[in-house]
Amino acid sequence: MELWSKLRNLDAYPKVNEDFYSRTLSGGLITILSSLAILLLFFSEIRLYLYSATESKLTVDTSRGERLHINFDVTFPALPCSLVAVDTMDVSGEQHYDIRHDITKKRIDHLGNVIESRKDRVGAPKIERPLQKHGGRLDHNEVYCGSCYGAEETDDQCCNSCEEVRDAYRKKGWAINNVELIDQISHKINKLSFGEEFPGVVNPLDGVEWIQDNSNGLTGMYQYFVKVVPTIYTDIRGRKIHSNQFSVTEHFREAIGYPRPPPGVYFFYEFSPIKVDFTEENTSLLHFLTNICAIVGGIFTVAGIIDSFVYHGHRAIKKKMELGKLG
Repeated sequence: MELWSKLRNLDAYPKVNEDFYSRTLSGGLITILSSLAILLLFFSEIRLYLYSATESKLTVDTSRGERLHINFDVTFPALPCSLVAVDTMDVSGEQHYDIRHDITKKRIDHLGNVIESRKDRVGAPKIERPLQKHGGRLDHNEVYCGSCYGAEETDDQCCNSCEEVRDAYRKKGWAINNVELIDQISHKINKLSFGEEFPGVVNPLDGVEWIQDNSNGLTGMYQYFVKVVPTIYTDIRGRKIHSNQFSVTEHFREAIGYPRPPPGVYFFYEFSPIKVDFTEENTSLLHFLTNICAIVGGIFTVAGIIDSFVYHGHRAIKKKMELGKLG
């Protein structure tokens, strides 16, 4: 009996007889509000528990010699397919011209609809060669010579840009009105990414479009300075995706001065020494239960403090009012 009595004295939750309870309207309102808050936070914790969260970590990139896969889809609405080529140059100065491996050229009409699609690789059918100003077709080793639209001073004069056509017209003393009819290097980047797609990746150049200003007739270099950040994405099953993210700065350089820089679209990219690791993680059951207990206990404790403050404040005001009436 003494043991049971000692255990009863250790009770941290003494019970109060229901006859001594005093229920108030303010207490009922606080109970309803606190219960709603508990339910809201409870369902929020369930959502966080059921769905994985992505944790990020920055490390120094020590990988070397890995192959970079570049995925691009660029539209040139005013250039023939046979004049569009892909050239590359690395930091050591090694250059590769007219790359055709794994590249498909799609011929489009003035509305952007695909007319013809052909693989541009070794052994693939050749796309029709463009007309030279003399009416012949462009041979493989021949340099393209554009028309000056009747303003040529000599038979071998070429106009390969709007500025050159304008200069030729100016020397003739002619006025040029339909600059928009001259070949432009306007373009739209439908897609540009480095590596495999992974959840949450954002490619900032997707959908970017440049329309050349025809007011001055100048061509130039569309330059994109790209900073590539190596990225590893690990999903909830442990599968790793080695890919890249990138940031970009755009710049247009007009073809002014001699020798004029060749017009075109240029991508200058370099790798960041920092690598980003994304990892999908689920909240543990123990962490979930701890949060639920913290929510329930915390809200009831705060609600009890608020209820006590309201109750005793109401009693103090009521007592002062009664004393005032008696006085």
